[in-house]
Amino acid sequence: MNRTEREEPAAAGGGTSEAAPGAASGTAAPGERRTGLPSFAYTEADAEKQRGVRRMKQTATGLLLFVALIFALATWAENAGAGPWAGYVAAAAEAGMVGALADWFAVTALFRHPLGIPIPHTAIIPSKKDQLGASLGTFVGENFLSGDVVRGRLRALGIGARLGAWLSDPAHADRVTAELSTALRGALTVLRDSDVQAVVGEAITRRANSVEIAPGVGKTLEKVVADGAHHRAVDLVCSRAHDWLVTHAASVMDAVEGGAPGWTPRFVDRKVGERVYRELLRFVTEVRDMPGHPARGALDRFLNDFASDLQSDTETRARVERLKSDLVSRPEVQDVIASAWSSVRAMIISAAEDDRSELRLRARASLLSLGARLATDERLQSKVDGWVEDAAVYVVTTYRGEITSLISETVASWDAEHTSRKIEAHIGRDLQFIRINGTVVGALAGLLIYTVAHALGA
Repeated sequence: MNRTEREEPAAAGGGTSEAAPGAASGTAAPGERRTGLPSFAYTEADAEKQRGVRRMKQTATGLLLFVALIFALATWAENAGAGPWAGYVAAAAEAGMVGALADWFAVTALFRHPLGIPIPHTAIIPSKKDQLGASLGTFVGENFLSGDVVRGRLRALGIGARLGAWLSDPAHADRVTAELSTALRGALTVLRDSDVQAVVGEAITRRANSVEIAPGVGKTLEKVVADGAHHRAVDLVCSRAHDWLVTHAASVMDAVEGGAPGWTPRFVDRKVGERVYRELLRFVTEVRDMPGHPARGALDRFLNDFASDLQSDTETRARVERLKSDLVSRPEVQDVIASAWSSVRAMIISAAEDDRSELRLRARASLLSLGARLATDERLQSKVDGWVEDAAVYVVTTYRGEITSLISETVASWDAEHTSRKIEAHIGRDLQFIRINGTVVGALAGLLIYTVAHALGA
């Protein structure tokens, strides 16, 4: 006798075959094909549910046997002349048996062929599993993953107001700050310095080469000269030049003497050197001490002219661009750009790890401020709700096919027999009430029909 033949009489008689030991433990029994999906394994909890189904089957089958016994006794009593009541009882019991058997057939046909006979449109779950999965995926896609449904549900939740109330709690703001800090440290730790340095260096170089700096530098220089902000720099240069001349008087005079013709007397060279040194020192001292010195005015005019050329003179702008390109492409500058990432990375990680760092304090304050605004500002709440709704609708409408195919493909990958047994374990107990109700309702209907028929016949 094959497995189906052993199982069907048990179903008709109120019992069910025990789950294979391997099925109860989540492993395949001999001869049983694994589903390949651990999350759909037949567990001990499923086995316990199956035992509950078996008990309900026994109850329903017991009720069927009970009305069959009543039918037999009532028929015997009627034939023995016990009175009209026996006919009523027999009719009720007969209809109860019909209802019980019909509902047994309907319930059994969901999971297997009744009595092992391959009647059409039976064993619905094993044979129609893939179609049911596809239909379920379509149903979910049309009724749960539509833009209107998602948008309406999210709008009813009031995410903006809830998020504001949650973030305005200092404990929650601390938690979010800590989580963001952990995520930031993790991200910076995973990133390879060489990769980031190459990207940063290439980005800065490309940006520097694509933007002309001469006009901007010219406007800045023009404003600096107009405000007199360069005067302090001139004062500093003149002061340092004066101090250097005082300290290196001999060097200046030696340089002048060394440049004199060879035919001039040495004492003349010395006199010329001393004279040049004194005039140079006097000039630097006057420029340093006289804000209105002509040399300062000449410098202002030069800077103004240079600022104007930077903005309008084509040749000057071209020369500045060539100088910029040469500077950016120098290895020393590239090394500085690349090494800047290491310093920034170390600074950010240190700030993220310190609970009292300015970075974390500002992040916490920003979260609290955002939470307070979200909790009270209806306009901001509406914006946040709109962003969330748009994002969710985009995801479900764009990837609806992938989501629904996940349902249908997952169901299709399940083993038919395994799936049928697991579903029966979960809903079979409730289905047995259909058999019980069928017996009771059938008996009442039979009694009613028999009564009406006799009343009309009388």
